[in-house]
Amino acid sequence: MVMKKLLYVLILISIGGCASDESSGFLISSDAYDFSTGLLEWTGDFADYPTGPEDSTFYELQFEHTNRPSNLGSAQKAILLSGNNHSDDLFMFVKKKVTGLRPNTEYVLVFDVELASNAEKNAVGVGGSPGEGVYVKAGASSIEPKKVIDGNFYRMNIDKGNQSYGGKDMIVIGNIAVDSQEYSLITRSNADQYSQFVVKSNNLGELWLIVGTDSGFEGVTTLYYSKINVVFSTSG
Repeated sequence: MVMKKLLYVLILISIGGCASDESSGFLISSDAYDFSTGLLEWTGDFADYPTGPEDSTFYELQFEHTNRPSNLGSAQKAILLSGNNHSDDLFMFVKKKVTGLRPNTEYVLVFDVELASNAEKNAVGVGGSPGEGVYVKAGASSIEPKKVIDGNFYRMNIDKGNQSYGGKDMIVIGNIAVDSQEYSLITRSNADQYSQFVVKSNNLGELWLIVGTDSGFEGVTTLYYSKINVVFSTSG
């Protein structure tokens, strides 16, 4: 039964549609976001860096909806996230609120994230590899994920874990390593039974989705997110 449900989830992701299966009380729906058409209500931010007035400039933080790299077809747009990880711990993320879910209900979420990276495999970098040392994470929370001031640093108000470790609110779904220094599209997903992510909606039937990278590489990381698909499943 688990594999049958998983197969259905994968089909939903591949078609980017919405559906439900009420047999045996098992309900499934999916949301597909293609950023070539716009931000689609996703917003971006950064955490794990100092709170000084010049630090956002020093860390070269960028979030924008812009053209993809030329070798991927620059006429198409994507979400750009970029930063220079001077703290050896920079977190770059996008988030979106989802409504219309069942209130106070546990959901199993499957993420399928397509992004472009130019961090070559097995490269050496300060603090860690520019590819294998930058971890892609995905998750959700019943409250809005935000950066908050903790001492002299911005930290997250949710449990995202740290670098290669996930937390209660986010799991690691891969890294950003690719075969060459030319930008390449990669897909990272938790579509297997070993990376299950469960979250409970709030009393309004809302969840906040969050996808990002947790970096141990002390250098510039620039990524282009092109698609995020999410499947929601719950018992009836």
